[in-house]
Amino acid sequence: MRNKEYLVVLAGPTAVGKTGAGLRLAEVLDCEVISADSRQFYRNLRIGTARPLPEELQGVRHHFLGFLELEEEFSAGRYESEVLKLLGELYKKRPLALLVGGSGLYIKAVCEGMNDMPFVPRFYRDQLYRELSEKGLGPLGEELSRLDPKYAGRVDLKNAQRVIRALEVCRATGDAYSSYRSDEVRERPFCAIKIGLNLERELLFDRIDRRIDRMVKEGLIDEVRELYPFRHLNALKTLGYTEIFDFLDGLQDWQETLRLLKRNSHRYARRQLTWFRRDTGIAWFHPEDIEGMLRYVRSEITKNDKRRS
Repeated sequence: MRNKEYLVVLAGPTAVGKTGAGLRLAEVLDCEVISADSRQFYRNLRIGTARPLPEELQGVRHHFLGFLELEEEFSAGRYESEVLKLLGELYKKRPLALLVGGSGLYIKAVCEGMNDMPFVPRFYRDQLYRELSEKGLGPLGEELSRLDPKYAGRVDLKNAQRVIRALEVCRATGDAYSSYRSDEVRERPFCAIKIGLNLERELLFDRIDRRIDRMVKEGLIDEVRELYPFRHLNALKTLGYTEIFDFLDGLQDWQETLRLLKRNSHRYARRQLTWFRRDTGIAWFHPEDIEGMLRYVRSEITKNDKRRS
């Protein structure tokens, strides 16, 4: 028996146009939107994460936008649990919901499930971030390669959060982080229909650059300056904030900061695309091809319904 409820997943790199496409799909499909952008979860991170304002959402109800305080810890596992609970409520009203975002791990958590990780005392993470500040990421990546070569061979060793998450498990348990990870896909009460958005590389990078210029005009520096006392928190160790913290510390001038913001955002987009391209279940579209996306969604629903009959 196939599922009769559907989760349309709209994924893609930063600045590709997911919010706009998601709004248009939600209006036609008459459904609510669940955000899958972990950087937009935090209430105080608006400009730097390009979180849409309420008036930009055109009356479409969105969930998981700006609902966390900076001090709150939030994991992909907790997101999985809370989204599944929310979907149970949404499906009582409508057999379709829309998941929109660029955080691949969080999308994977909802569609396939997360592994049960061991409890790790906060001490280990705090110690690792101190080491990151004092020595840089290189030594931590080398340690991860020694303790868990299997995971180190798969993860982006330039992604500090991923390296630290794996290392804290290694140090706390004495086991390889990869030993707690499984490729087993958990059964879900819905059928996922996955859509990926992409543009030609040059056009995507231009959109990223123009978005950053717009963020600066909207007050990005002032937003980061207000958050400076909280820069030690995990929520602020993220693209768009760390570069400006360094600027405020006098480590580089503004032109170099702007260059780094754009360069690092390009790299982030490439990493997102690398992640999503590993999922062969994603059908790719231009962000303006709303009609094509709708045809695909409807055809997938029809196929699934025929299998059920």
